[in-house]
Amino acid sequence: MFPTSVKEVQKLGWDYIDVIFFTGDAFVDHPSFGTACISRWLQKAGYRVAVVPQPNWRDDLRDFRKLGAPRLYFAVNAGAMDSMVNHYTAAKRLRHDDAYTPDGRAGARPDRAVSVYCKILKQLWPDVPIVIGGVEASLRRLTHYDYWDDRLMPSILIDSGADWLCYGMGEKPMLELTRGIEKGWSRHQLEKLPQLAFYRTGKNWVSSTGAGGQNRGRQLEVQRPSPGEADTFVLHSYEECCQSKQAFAENFHHIEIYANMLHPPVLIEPVGDGYVQVNPTCEPSTTEEMDSFWDLPFTKLPHPRYQGKRIPAYDMIKDSIITHRGCFGGCNFCTIAAHQGKFIQSRSEESILKEVRKLAAMPEFHGNISDVGAPTANMYGMRGMDPARCEKCRRKSCLYPAPCVNLDRSHERLLRLYERIDAVKGVRHSYIGSGIRYDLFLSENGFIDKSSCPYLETVMLKHTSGRMKVAPEHTSDKVLGYMAKPSFRLFERLRKEFDTINRRAGTHVELVPYFISSHPGCTLKDMQDLSRHPALKGIWMDQVQDFMPTPMTTSGVMFYTGLDPRTMKPVFVERNPERKKAQKSQFFRKKA
Repeated sequence: MFPTSVKEVQKLGWDYIDVIFFTGDAFVDHPSFGTACISRWLQKAGYRVAVVPQPNWRDDLRDFRKLGAPRLYFAVNAGAMDSMVNHYTAAKRLRHDDAYTPDGRAGARPDRAVSVYCKILKQLWPDVPIVIGGVEASLRRLTHYDYWDDRLMPSILIDSGADWLCYGMGEKPMLELTRGIEKGWSRHQLEKLPQLAFYRTGKNWVSSTGAGGQNRGRQLEVQRPSPGEADTFVLHSYEECCQSKQAFAENFHHIEIYANMLHPPVLIEPVGDGYVQVNPTCEPSTTEEMDSFWDLPFTKLPHPRYQGKRIPAYDMIKDSIITHRGCFGGCNFCTIAAHQGKFIQSRSEESILKEVRKLAAMPEFHGNISDVGAPTANMYGMRGMDPARCEKCRRKSCLYPAPCVNLDRSHERLLRLYERIDAVKGVRHSYIGSGIRYDLFLSENGFIDKSSCPYLETVMLKHTSGRMKVAPEHTSDKVLGYMAKPSFRLFERLRKEFDTINRRAGTHVELVPYFISSHPGCTLKDMQDLSRHPALKGIWMDQVQDFMPTPMTTSGVMFYTGLDPRTMKPVFVERNPERKKAQKSQFFRKKA
């Protein structure tokens, strides 16, 4: 286990620490928690890593001082969630609990935790580099709309004062950066590493393709190159975005295109007297790399310091298995692709089964795997049939507005995996708790291939606890278009097939749909129509989420600008709290 105190460091006999993590979550040594993933990966490479979980920022700052300065750098994250999403509801009310804190206690981390931690560390140790990462830092790496302050904010690099930002899934870029810092690489050398962002003052020369394909250098003020014409793309400045909502929407449109490409350019965003630079991502992890990330000695337990206390988030995932990373659904309100990427990175079946066997052997395991999944459970092993087409692809979603013809949507591999998991000694049941995209196995005309019906039937009858949750999100095709979700007619087809399987098997599995209220484009009438929709008759209507605009989402940009960044056309946005509440109230009609 990683040390979290001076006594624990001394017990290990360490006379130095390479990297010290400061995190807003309690420390759980489990692959569902980012701090544990990066700490274990660096440890495997020979580095000494310590963790300071949920430091007290309101006293004499002893938590920030106690371990001294690391040999290489401080690593800072807010935890598994953006601290503002963690703290506040969509109505901006303060939450009274925190699933990532012992006993669910609220108030163990500050608002905007990354910036608060970084400012304290810079005050105490001004010469030690700080690397920020995790969801809060990744999704705020460029100019973004902040719902809680109701304004545009510049890159989190500006406010936090951090030296480097590692965005997305961080094993590979963090190890490269750690080795570079250890070797004493110059700032210029480190600035070339993939999946890093940083802020620099002054001017920069960017490489762009000129007439005749010749490369030439030019300063930031020079006309922006168009997308795809160069290996560097210059965005509108932060100041321009503050003056023009259209400029901000245009920025986001380009950012989104490049975030979903295999080989994006460098992004540069001028701000103040300098600029933020975001380097392209690393290549998607191979199956062998994914297996190596999981083949680490995780204890799968909370740190011993929490003995006798419950960590609710740990209780939720302790018996779960992650099969892959990434999501190509491209929902406009979702941040998963912006953080994990569009391209699916799957573990091998053997790696997954090895973890299942270890889990089954743990004394606290009672035979039930709570979830075999990922952001979207049934994307495991899916990819483009022709990789060359994926290399050039600029689509945000492989499913919207229609499934890509190059996408292999077969569920055969996943069905085999479920069978093998259920055959492991000690496993009584394996459940699918993650979301399922039914447009991966169903069209409005029925099942798409020979594995589709068996998949739905298997999940319904063997891998749910009597309720199967899906997310149509709305009944209005107009609103669904703004969400980048398929037509509600597809849900109607799903219910038809679902009821057929129930009748044939003599079972009573429930279909539980999730919906979102007050999403951009949604009116009160749309919600009233939803509550009366005949396809929802007999379905318990209690799964509702009021829309919350979050950084680096298309829907969040729509909420702030009133524009669809794809078309620049106006979008209706309900901002009034009482009218938002009225939209949400349409759900609570018991059964439609």
